Amino acid sequence: MVVSYTFVAIFLALIGYIVYFNTRLSEEFQNSPYNKRQDSYEEQVVRGDITASGGEILAETQIDEEGNETRVYPYGNLFSHVVGYTSKGRSGLESSENYHLLTSHAGAMEQVQKELQDEKNMGDTIVTTLDVKLQQTAYDALGGNNGAVVVMEPDTGKILAMVSKPDFDPNTLNEIWDSLVSEKSNTNLLNRATQGLYPPGSTFKIVTTLAYMRAGGNLNDFYFDCQGEVTNGGYTIHCYNNNVHGAEDFAAAFAKSCNSAFAQLGVDLDGDSFRSTAEELLFNEKLPITIPYSKGSFVLDDSTPDALAMQTAIGQGDTVTSPFHMALITCAVANGGNLMEPYLVDRIENYNGEQVKKYTPSAYRELMSADEASVISELMQGVVESGTASRLSGKNYTAAGKTGTAEHGDMSGLPHAWFVGFSNVDNPDIVVSVIAESAGTGSDVAVPIAEQIFDAYYN
Repeated sequence: MVVSYTFVAIFLALIGYIVYFNTRLSEEFQNSPYNKRQDSYEEQVVRGDITASGGEILAETQIDEEGNETRVYPYGNLFSHVVGYTSKGRSGLESSENYHLLTSHAGAMEQVQKELQDEKNMGDTIVTTLDVKLQQTAYDALGGNNGAVVVMEPDTGKILAMVSKPDFDPNTLNEIWDSLVSEKSNTNLLNRATQGLYPPGSTFKIVTTLAYMRAGGNLNDFYFDCQGEVTNGGYTIHCYNNNVHGAEDFAAAFAKSCNSAFAQLGVDLDGDSFRSTAEELLFNEKLPITIPYSKGSFVLDDSTPDALAMQTAIGQGDTVTSPFHMALITCAVANGGNLMEPYLVDRIENYNGEQVKKYTPSAYRELMSADEASVISELMQGVVESGTASRLSGKNYTAAGKTGTAEHGDMSGLPHAWFVGFSNVDNPDIVVSVIAESAGTGSDVAVPIAEQIFDAYYN
């Protein structure tokens, strides 16, 4: 009897899993880039289009009179990393949405007729969340700098722009492939927005601030007398350009990006608690994105020497992150502590424009409380009103942000320039995350890039 019940239980569990797989997991497995069965779909289906949110075609398959198919990218380099390519493998949305692009929801009679005539059906269209105007603005604003820009809606999770430089033209990938992969120093194929890892510089002071608040630090009682440097354990941290900020409350230290004050916080904070806060902000964690990314890294603990603790608190040391990751943290600040699931695909349509599937905003995780987000938002407003991002004040929109100037390598070259922030602070519209590699300070380089994007959004 026990054996019979056991087999019945196993049978019911198996049936339950089959139902669960078919309703919840089957599409995930079918759409996996590791599913080699997808290659066979190309024999029956013409790869569908990828469009921007306004309907502009970002990728399409053109067919000549002899039936030869060519994948064409009308915007060339502009969307090269996020849209990706299909020759020499697949990347970007061409990879993550491969299953949908090679699935046809044309009318049933049409599909039958095509099959009888031994003709291919038309694949579905991927309508993205990407905005051509903001993508072009971000691309142009980054200029000749290597780096990346991410633009998102914090209350929905929509990714409106994702730029990475250096880039490539996917239309000529076959011709330039050998040059792209033959040189070890060539990183044109790397999507720096999601895969590039950099020391975050003073943008990380958002994390340090949250760790200080959670350790019981009262921002209203904070006082620090900045002499332009601070020394602990025989190691000295300097403020940028050895600036002496003098007597500061917390808001002033944050707005002026005082390295001395925050380096001292790094020594005073419990290392394990600091790491716990960083991990709640997705350091050392998976990120919610369907295209390839690199995880941010934070290694501080209670055994960390003072020198590294000070460096870590100001976004240097061994801490690294991506522009996309910093955009997610900023989205949580702008959205009352809640991070929405970031997404690049708004909907799927058949080739006639009939909707097949619609993606809607959904909550991912609470990264901080509403009170914590409010305090950090107010501090970031101070950066614009009287601090290192004052260039953004006096606009026809309000803004909040944090600049960063990150030393790297042997520190002999120019630093990386960072900015993260959001606009319309009372009801945030967009978040912008910028890094310009080896370009100078965040104030001088990254803020003007963000300014052009904000201006374009409101004009």
